[in-house]
Amino acid sequence: MDFNKRTVLITGAAGNLGQAVAKAFAERGANLVLLERQQESLVQVYGTESAHQMFAVADLLDQQQVRHVVQAACDRFGRIDVLCNVAGGFRMGSPVHETSDEDWNFLFDVNARSMLHAVRAVAPQMITAGQGKIVNIGANAAQKGVSQMGAYCAAKAAVIRLTESMAAELREHHINVNCVLPSIIDTPENRAAMPDADPSRWVAPEALADAIAFLASDDARAIHGAAIPVTGLS
Repeated sequence: MDFNKRTVLITGAAGNLGQAVAKAFAERGANLVLLERQQESLVQVYGTESAHQMFAVADLLDQQQVRHVVQAACDRFGRIDVLCNVAGGFRMGSPVHETSDEDWNFLFDVNARSMLHAVRAVAPQMITAGQGKIVNIGANAAQKGVSQMGAYCAAKAAVIRLTESMAAELREHHINVNCVLPSIIDTPENRAAMPDADPSRWVAPEALADAIAFLASDDARAIHGAAIPVTGLS
């Protein structure tokens, strides 16, 4: 899985999974476009920009901002070869009939609309280039409804269906679109929220990043529209 001279755009790059994904691609020689809402988050995690590392600041819910940073990335590196839609969020606790509009809108915005805005900006230049890889982050919970997680399950299920639709639409342009479906990811936040759980049974961010790198590689060139569970020992 050699990404030398290839450019990878990672949304949510300063988060736990975003950092692991960036590290996985950097170790394989990629140019990185690291997208976050705030410059300070990127500086805190990555320090400074470099010849192979570009900071991109945009609100993923603002389509024009996303288009602007994608154009800036293409101006610098020539094109975007891989888009990793890592940005996302989680809330639970309410039954469906008590789910607020605020929670519903938040979960669909941060998980589905953010992805939609990124692919709107990136896919046209991939079509022009005649190649590309898009990897989205679904959730294992999206495969069926779960009590008090209805809005989250629905938002992540939308990610799976959009992945399948994009794969059918873009495969003739030699663009692969797939997604991974992690269970609980081993992060400091999840450990703090579930102190009695066994995190060794969760998915390590590095393991999930390796699966994402595989789907973005030439080794996965025949895979289109897959939703691959990455569930550790859970």
